[in-house]
Amino acid sequence: MKSIKYLQRAILLLLVACSGISQNKSLKNTKPNIILVMTDDQGMGDLACMGNQVLKTPNIDAFYEKSTRFTDFQVSPTCAPTRSSLMSGCRPFEVGVTHTILQRERMSLDVFTMPQALQSAGYKTGLFGKWHLGDEEAYLPTNRGFDEVLMHGAGGIGQTRYGDFPPNEENLYFDNILLHNNTIVQTKGFCTDVFFDAAESWIKKQEESKQPYFAYVALNAPHAPLVAPEKYKKRFLELGYDKGTAGRYGMIENIDDNFGELMQKLAAWNALDNTIVIFMTDNGATHLKGKLNGKPVTHFNANLRGGKNSPFEGGTHVPAFWYWKGKFKEGVDVDGLTAHIDMYQTFCELAGVTLPDTMQKLSGKSLVPLLENPKANWADRELFIHCGRWAAGKREESKYVKSAVRTQQWRFDNNKELFDISVDPSEKNNVAAKHPEVIAELQKSYNHWWEYAKPLMVNEGLPKIEPKDQPLAKRYYKQLKEQGIPNWAPKNTNN
Repeated sequence: MKSIKYLQRAILLLLVACSGISQNKSLKNTKPNIILVMTDDQGMGDLACMGNQVLKTPNIDAFYEKSTRFTDFQVSPTCAPTRSSLMSGCRPFEVGVTHTILQRERMSLDVFTMPQALQSAGYKTGLFGKWHLGDEEAYLPTNRGFDEVLMHGAGGIGQTRYGDFPPNEENLYFDNILLHNNTIVQTKGFCTDVFFDAAESWIKKQEESKQPYFAYVALNAPHAPLVAPEKYKKRFLELGYDKGTAGRYGMIENIDDNFGELMQKLAAWNALDNTIVIFMTDNGATHLKGKLNGKPVTHFNANLRGGKNSPFEGGTHVPAFWYWKGKFKEGVDVDGLTAHIDMYQTFCELAGVTLPDTMQKLSGKSLVPLLENPKANWADRELFIHCGRWAAGKREESKYVKSAVRTQQWRFDNNKELFDISVDPSEKNNVAAKHPEVIAELQKSYNHWWEYAKPLMVNEGLPKIEPKDQPLAKRYYKQLKEQGIPNWAPKNTNN
């Protein structure tokens, strides 16, 4: 009897120990710091680790090697829509974002944003770079959940007709006028360097205060205009590439250097043990053609069809590398169909956020099960994609124009072409005639989603705003007159 009791006790202790091990592996409520680096208009083929044989991106390549990689990660075909999904956990049209300009980039004010959710769990939040979800006061990131902000206006530096600061049209990507929290400031240097330096300075401050934080490093590069520092363009010009290609590829290699410096500093600050670092891009590539020694050349696009502002894989399939030292599996691929709409719930689950009872209906699902176990069961799903950008009053006629539905296996483009992505990721073999039942099911789902989303498209029919009346332009001239534009630079982070 005594031996049986000892055996029972040993089994009980073993079960408790196993339970403890299981609990220790759970990532929920662990409150890691989160650093999200997202580039602009950089496609799947714009990294050496993705197969580009012209670019040199050793730092991101090294990061790729040790990351958990989501191999089928989908975003929206253009800039503001993807950003709205990150901030809201919803598909873009469901929060009013149907374009990148004309006030149709403004994210609905009803949204309880992801940074607001993280703030509610004790996080400090910072944005460095591109916001692109509205420049009027109520829409600015300082009023949508960010404690620290350094941003340009509109969808790109120099896009003054759509709302960026007027001087930036003349000093493209260098020495820019930016908004730092509530003050317009003059910065010095190349924009990507400035945004990384600002992020690193702020991150170091949070590390010193032991404050959990979310840093959103939302670069405007390599978005056009294709401008880079001379030393980054030099190699490509010497190879014989045109100035546009040299500028764009130069921007990418500059991003790589800055990313490598960020990782080095995080290691030096002993920050990596409790920090998730994510590298991704906002949509597919631009400038897919150029010239080499005067002859037309097509740039590497990872063998995908289409690029930015297309409904095809090349428009929405992007790199997504996640790293958390000692917590995420290193050098593994996650093949399930995942998307930008999933990041809101993922961050909230990691941070232990209790969401309010009344808020927007979320469209994604948490990636935590896949981060804990890359081979975990992941149910098939339907993702709805639309490039938007229809002309005023032409929404219904544009219902199927530049649209798609994705499942794990299928991509149904423009309501007519069907591709089996599992065997044809380049979308070369249209199999619509062989699978009418698949098309019927995807059409039904898409039509249901379209009707659901229509009442949520709150920015339709708004008047055009002239450049001089854009919110940040008016703010710039007012501050210039009343107090001037002060110089600004981040604190040095070399120690």
